[in-house]
Amino acid sequence: MEDDALRLRTRRLLTEFLEHCARRRSSAPRPPATPEAAVMRSLAAHSWLGTPHSWTRRQRNRIEQMVDQIEWLVPDGTDPTWFSVLALVSFAGALLERPPPGHARARREWDATADQDCQRLVTFLCGWLTGKHRSWMEAQGGWDGFCRSFMPAPPAWGRLLAPLLMSCLILVILVCLWVKSWSQNF
Repeated sequence: MEDDALRLRTRRLLTEFLEHCARRRSSAPRPPATPEAAVMRSLAAHSWLGTPHSWTRRQRNRIEQMVDQIEWLVPDGTDPTWFSVLALVSFAGALLERPPPGHARARREWDATADQDCQRLVTFLCGWLTGKHRSWMEAQGGWDGFCRSFMPAPPAWGRLLAPLLMSCLILVILVCLWVKSWSQNF
């Protein structure tokens, strides 16, 4: 399947977000590279999905767990919402988090599988979003629509503030030019 702009942007977002979640805590996080990555990280950090869970439940195949969550959140024949997309991507990130100290078996398994599973989850979610739900994503404005959905709308006065300030600036410049030309005549 040929890569297109939506697929590339989706793959980039998922890769960046899931690699961020799967990183070893000793490594410094990189800043988000795109607006949608910044919004996704911010929202996921405040979601209940980022809280620690029982590490024994995470021993199941990560893709199987994603399929279970998708079937539960977005039943067949329905479209997702941006909230369900956020929940699913956050869930994938939580599946990739390194187990805390004291879970030696889970940490060994994580070390052996996290990188490969990260790429498998990126491929799976990218295909699900830009394949099965492409028309929905396009109708929602793609990742720009995702950002707009979660960004607060500026207040009415905020939308008027920039034009007002620009008008004032132009007026000040015109007055200064008028005063300068007036003073040169006298």
